[in-house]
Amino acid sequence: MFRVDLRRLILLLSITAALLTLINSFYVGYQVQRDLLIQQTLEANRVYAAKLAESTEGLLASARQQLAYSAARLPALLEQPQQLAAETERLKQQTDTFNSAYIVRDDLTLLAISPAMLLPAGSLLNSAGARESLEKRQPLVSAPFVSTAGKLVVMISQPIIAADGRYLGYVGGSIYLRERSILNSLLGEHFYRDGSYIYVVDQRGQLLYHRDAERVGEPIHSNLAVAAVIAGQAGSQQIVNSRDIDMLAGYAPVASTGWGIVAQRPTANTLAELDGLMLSILRNALPFSLLSLLGIWWLARLIAQPLWQLASSARQMDSQTAPGEIRQVGAWYFEAAELKRALIAGLAQFDRKIGKLNLDTLTDPLTGLYNRRGLQLTLEQWQARTQPFAAVALDIDHFKQVNDNHGHAVGDLQLQHLARLMRESSRGGDVLCRVGGEEFLILLPDVDLATATQVAERLRLRMETCTALPCGPVTLSIGVAHWPDSAAAIDRVLEMADQALYTAKRNGRNLVVVAPSERQPSDASLS
Repeated sequence: MFRVDLRRLILLLSITAALLTLINSFYVGYQVQRDLLIQQTLEANRVYAAKLAESTEGLLASARQQLAYSAARLPALLEQPQQLAAETERLKQQTDTFNSAYIVRDDLTLLAISPAMLLPAGSLLNSAGARESLEKRQPLVSAPFVSTAGKLVVMISQPIIAADGRYLGYVGGSIYLRERSILNSLLGEHFYRDGSYIYVVDQRGQLLYHRDAERVGEPIHSNLAVAAVIAGQAGSQQIVNSRDIDMLAGYAPVASTGWGIVAQRPTANTLAELDGLMLSILRNALPFSLLSLLGIWWLARLIAQPLWQLASSARQMDSQTAPGEIRQVGAWYFEAAELKRALIAGLAQFDRKIGKLNLDTLTDPLTGLYNRRGLQLTLEQWQARTQPFAAVALDIDHFKQVNDNHGHAVGDLQLQHLARLMRESSRGGDVLCRVGGEEFLILLPDVDLATATQVAERLRLRMETCTALPCGPVTLSIGVAHWPDSAAAIDRVLEMADQALYTAKRNGRNLVVVAPSERQPSDASLS
């Protein structure tokens, strides 16, 4: 009769728990990273689409302004063919906005066009855009249409109105949709290399721009992003596009025209890097997992339950739960009880040594202030949460002379006395550091430059008037800077505080100097 003994039971439970933990950790890690990547990509595409929509809006506004200026000049020139030709040439050549510019009379007769080779003056225009401009008699950005010259275009037009209010025709400019144009330049230069791309639709869902020029003019149906953006909505969502490809799309409308800009990336491209990463993690984890299972099997054959439990806990001595797990072990015989007691004592001593070691690695042994490692750790934490702060760099004047004339013991007393004054002059959240021999740094969170300068000045005066040191009064040179008001980079702010300190040295010492800001006023206000 087969019996499940303790060794087999421990082995079975251990293997099952290890595999379930590995699978669960792998699955949870994958899902969390997957959701994070998708959300980040959606938000990036939304922001990017909004930026391009704003740029496109600016481009169209500039084009309307050019045409409005021209339309105001044209009523007096309609009977002067040379002047009309010159005006269309000016519109065409002055900027890269239009592929062609033209002036049309109210009977759809072409009066002038640039480039002149497209159509002869006097031609009758019968395109959809020409008729739409004539019918509406107002500033217009047309729907895509095929021009009389055979180009797929969008036309921007401005009515020409006489002084007595009569409609005389319109001046317009065409932007080619399938050839090089200002619209293609604006949108095409932002093409991503990671599978992302953008496209533009008009208010009917017809493509105005696409990386595949052959698709320009094609209507887009059954696309949730297109439906949302032509309804005037901005946002992002995961969709299946018209080619049945799963996409992460961000979109934003161009309000003045009803166009919509969509920036999207295939979901598969976004997750491809994650798939490779998770496979790499799995490959690296498998050898260690197999070794762990073999170790459990070997231990289960050699030891009884109490020793196995203690050994299992010992392998996790760096875990916060290890002391509690060891205390719960049922040590029912002498050797197990002694090992349990020794492990508990060892963990307690280990915790004490680790705590002391962590403190020693972050502080200066002479002054008890943070050292450079402690300073760097603080700066990384503050930068992560964008914590504004003032940096006060201090240096004891003529410190080398004190060491030379009075000995290093007196010099150490000076350093310790300055550290004590820094503590007395600071708040609980301030960070005090010794960054060099006689060089110190104070970081003051949520303090502006004016307040930090006052703190520095008080500390300078207290040090200057001190009579307790055997070498007599001591003076300080101090530099003050602020992040982010003085500069955008934290390292640069610390460098500026140090430079201000040396400016104080050059100007006679025993001074507080504020570093001049490198940021424009508008930048500082935005910070």
